[in-house]
Formats: sequence, C-alpha cells, structure tokens
Amino acid sequence: MKHVQTVVREAAPAGPGVRRLVLADPDGWPLPKAKPGAHIDLYLPGGLVRAYSLCGDPAQADRYVVAVKRETAGRGGSAFVHDALAVGDALGVSLPRCTLPLAPDAAEHVFVAGGIGVTPFLPMALAAERAGTPWRLHLLHRDAPPLPDALAPLVETGRAVLHDTARAPRPALASLLGPAAPGRHAYCCGPAGMIADFEAATTDWPAGAAHVEHFVPPPLAPDPAACPFTLVLARSGREAALPAGAPLLPAIRALGAAVEASCEGGICGACRVRWLEGPPLHRDRVLSPAERERDLMACVAGCAGPRLVLDL
Repeated sequence: MKHVQTVVREAAPAGPGVRRLVLADPDGWPLPKAKPGAHIDLYLPGGLVRAYSLCGDPAQADRYVVAVKRETAGRGGSAFVHDALAVGDALGVSLPRCTLPLAPDAAEHVFVAGGIGVTPFLPMALAAERAGTPWRLHLLHRDAPPLPDALAPLVETGRAVLHDTARAPRPALASLLGPAAPGRHAYCCGPAGMIADFEAATTDWPAGAAHVEHFVPPPLAPDPAACPFTLVLARSGREAALPAGAPLLPAIRALGAAVEASCEGGICGACRVRWLEGPPLHRDRVLSPAERERDLMACVAGCAGPRLVLDL
C-alpha cells in the first residue's frame, strides 16, 4: 500500500465550520496526478483514516487541496484537522482515487451539491471549462456557503448558482437538472436526503447519465442471497470457512493479507480487490457493472456461492 508523505503548507478558514488545507511534497516535488473529482485519504493519529475530495485546481501539480467541515457528531477526524493540525506538520495521504469522474463523452455537465459536497465539483468545473464543455453548478446551502473564494469567480460567470435554503425553500432538483437530453450528464454530492431526491429526479434518465457520491456510507440491509462460503486467498493458498453475511474485510486480514480501507461502507473505493472465482455479492456504490466482472469492494462484498477466491 503506497502512501504519499506531505506537509501542511497552508491551513485557513474557508466558510462556516470549514478548514481548507494545502498539502505539498516536503521537498517541493510534483505530487501524483489526480483526476478532477478525485479524493484522498488522510492518515491521522490513532489509526484514523478519513477521505476528503480534492477541491483545488487540477492543473496545479505541486499541491493537494482539501476542505474539511467540522462534524460535531463525527468520530474525531475533522476535530483533529480543525484543532490540532498545524502548518508545517507532516501528514501521510493515499494516492488519489476517483469514483466520481467526469463523463468523457458528455456534451454538458450539471452539478448539484449540498454544502461541503461542492468540493469535488470545483476541479470538475474547471476541467470542463478548459475542455470547452458546457457546465452548470447548483449549490444548496444554509446561510454562508463553503469555500466562498473558490466559488466567487464561478458565480460571477453565471455558471454557478447559489441557493440559500435558509432564505427560500429548497428548489426541486428536477427543475435544476432539466430533462434528460442527449449527452447531458448530472452529478450529485451531498447529504442522503438530497441524493435520494436526485436519484428520484433522474430515474428515467439513460443508464450511466446520473452520478452520485455519498458523504457517508448508506446503511446496508442483510442480503438474502448471501450463503456460507469458503474464502480463499489465491497467492498464499490460505482459506477460511465463513457463515452467510460474514464481513469479508476482517476475514481477509485474519488470513494475513493487507487491504487498504477507509470508509468501510462501499463508497470510497479504497479496498478494491480482484476476484477470480465467485460469484461475489456486490453492495458497493463505486464499481460499474463492467468493473464488477473482475473486482469487488472488500468492505461490503459477500458471496452467493460456495467459494470466493481473491487475487491476494
């Protein structure tokens, strides 16, 4: 598992309850390239691993920029970033992963964000602008928006529209998205209720034209197709008998294989593993149907057959 060592070059407020970090290589070298819409994991003290979207200009190869909202009911990661992390501190991060890429064949992009969910769309909007692809950004927020300095030039062009739901009712997402149209792709990142409304508004859109990224993993109900199975690690030959519905990630680790993990809820893409024999049960929100033919997300996957053989 490859980690990148960075140092905090800047740390400053960026809207209510939001802290913006600029991370750089300690010696000033370019960082591994990130696609617009990508995120990285921050490796924090106490074994905390937290994923945050990159929100800086994707053309700036010498830095990663993240914006962290303080979560009062969180598990301690955002509190550490706000209260303890200082300019000059060393910070390990993961290689960038992109589970919300810009559709390469799109004729138009429509982004809908809720609060701090705007972060992945800032670099995506810049990339679309440079590619000459039309785009629109709708940000729904309460009172002052996050990252006002980054949003200001986009608002001035009229491409980004702010909707303060403390002053007016939340607009219907269908009215912001418009109807399905050839080449139109829509993207949403925000709280669970907004994503549910977005998915309802795009139910009749063509397959693959609507894209979402979750703040937190959605709850997963037991899968009735799960059955007892033997987990096999192909490279070591180690195996274990598991009951139906048993979590896969701890079993893999108990057999001695190291698998990266962050959200442990099927939304970040960190624990991607190639499977060789199955069939697996896919319960993630990351992999496409084609990707599921060869890969699974170990944090939420199960098995619908007697054996699950992984390339580990």
